[in-house]
Amino acid sequence: MATKSESTIERGEIFDLLSNHRRRYAIHYCKREDEPVELGDLAEHVAAWELDKDVSELTSAERKRVYTSLQQTHLPTLERADMIEFDDRTIELTDEASDLEVYLDVVPGDSIPWGLYYLGLSAVGFVVMAGVWLEVVPTETVPAVGWATLVVGLFAASAVVHVVQNRRMRLGEMERPP
Repeated sequence: MATKSESTIERGEIFDLLSNHRRRYAIHYCKREDEPVELGDLAEHVAAWELDKDVSELTSAERKRVYTSLQQTHLPTLERADMIEFDDRTIELTDEASDLEVYLDVVPGDSIPWGLYYLGLSAVGFVVMAGVWLEVVPTETVPAVGWATLVVGLFAASAVVHVVQNRRMRLGEMERPP
């Protein structure tokens, strides 16, 4: 049993692919455009995102540095992994690139992870329900089913916000990569 399963190897390769921001930016740009893109356009946008500039503010040296890196290193790496088709000047995502979404749970820096949020929400729900069971929480003004409905409603509203935020934070969904 010394061999690794195929899914573990694939997962490791995917994490390796996504470990470089230029490859993530390239995937983001291709997803956003949703059609084959030119290497020059891709290099301009990646450079602009890296340097936090507008494309029009880039120098030719900044463009060339990213262009060369993409052409010689990052795009061939993505092509070997069958995430893109690359023919020297044109880049197009393959169907396999859609599998990357599973590995990209982008959490903004000013946010808490959703797992921690739901743990806290569960603790609040438990405290409210324990209060109802122990008759500490008034059930005359709000019946027990009302408190339960409130807790379930909080989870439902949180789940909706979670789904919307996850869809918005996917590669290719925003102007700038997350």
